[in-house]
Amino acid sequence: MIVKILGSASSDFHGVQYNDKKVEKGKGELMLMKNFPSFINEKSKPEDVRNYLKSISRNENVKKPQFHAVISTKFQEHSKDEITRIAEDFMNGMEYEKQPFIVVFHNDTENNHVHIVSTRVNKQTGRKINDSYEKLKAQKVLAETLEKLYGIDEDAKLNNLLNYSFGSLNQLEILLNRSGFKISRDKNNEHVLNILKNGVVQRKLSGDSLVFNDKKNIKRISQLRAILAKYSRIHSNKVFKVEDFRKYESLLPENKRRSKEDIIPVIEFDSELQKKLRDVFGLDIVFHHKDNNQPFGYTVIDHKDGAVYKGSDIIKMKELFEFTSDKIDKRLFESIKDFNIPNYEIKKLMLDFLQAKYPENNMKDFMLFSNKKLKNKEVFMRIRNDVKDYIKTQNRADIGIVTNRDGKYYAIHSRLHYIGELEAIIGENLYQKFLNTQVTDLKEDQSKTKNVCTSSN
Repeated sequence: MIVKILGSASSDFHGVQYNDKKVEKGKGELMLMKNFPSFINEKSKPEDVRNYLKSISRNENVKKPQFHAVISTKFQEHSKDEITRIAEDFMNGMEYEKQPFIVVFHNDTENNHVHIVSTRVNKQTGRKINDSYEKLKAQKVLAETLEKLYGIDEDAKLNNLLNYSFGSLNQLEILLNRSGFKISRDKNNEHVLNILKNGVVQRKLSGDSLVFNDKKNIKRISQLRAILAKYSRIHSNKVFKVEDFRKYESLLPENKRRSKEDIIPVIEFDSELQKKLRDVFGLDIVFHHKDNNQPFGYTVIDHKDGAVYKGSDIIKMKELFEFTSDKIDKRLFESIKDFNIPNYEIKKLMLDFLQAKYPENNMKDFMLFSNKKLKNKEVFMRIRNDVKDYIKTQNRADIGIVTNRDGKYYAIHSRLHYIGELEAIIGENLYQKFLNTQVTDLKEDQSKTKNVCTSSN
């Protein structure tokens, strides 16, 4: 889960209008409206909400009073109600607990997220709320909120990682980076290392306190060698490039961006084999590369045994992986790798659908990973309702209908990462109505074609 303080700190509180437009288009839902007077409520017009916020924000020393933040979770890991609760606790931690604020849930992206809009001018005193190091404070407060609500303790996580067995500072950096931590030298003491998470210092370590273990666990290496060799024969070992342009895109508005060919993205390399090793055995494969070039080596992080290994000590990289020149955009890759794809037939349907929808990406079948994991009941009910809505209205961009070689229909829900038999999703009665509609549409198309041919003769 991440939090981002948006730069749109206007004096006109455009964030209210922005979120209201999302609600009007059915892409947003007002979840919480707190600390407003009774005459400003859920039924009030956006202009009334904005005018109230402006009226209590009259302070000549505060040029940009709007506070506008986004809290986002990966895919649907947290429901809209859960994120709303997190947002409310977050605002308490940011010392906005007595300030008027709104929380609006957005459903127009793959990741569940909420927007929070408030004012930096204290409602009671008329003075500015301290916003020094606001972005760093937001990261810290969100971490504390998650620990309070879900027991997610970043400090305990860091302690666990520091107890791993690693042979060098480079291996420690790789280990920490994979969990979202970063190591940097302390500016005041070069012998001290700072460990940061989202820009916030979590721990200071003396370089002398680190214990490096060069001794190889021959027994475990033999086990890992057997696992890697076996699974490379079962799952695709074709490695492709994943290009992430999101950091660059966030820095400039769309009309000022250069073409993707002119910028260097953040590069990762991935394969189905890597995902299976992570999911089944807790083995994280990290490739090492320079610039845009193919990897020259790899590291294995053994989370089950708490150790970091040089990949070539287990199996030579080229004996284990097949490197391709294929690449995919990170945003698209994140949206497809969580689909439930139990067999090759479903994979082929998905591939055809994606190739038609994203022809510029040159999708390959090995970029779609086998996955038999089913969605939970709550998510499936949302899928069912959305697909039913699409069948009735035909106006949802996140739903697609495809057929296999036998003419059986399947529904694809792009935002909720699901593909399944249409009849099983919507029920027999609605499915029969859908089939009848398809037959009627086909007859109408044939009739139009026949009339055109007759007219031409």
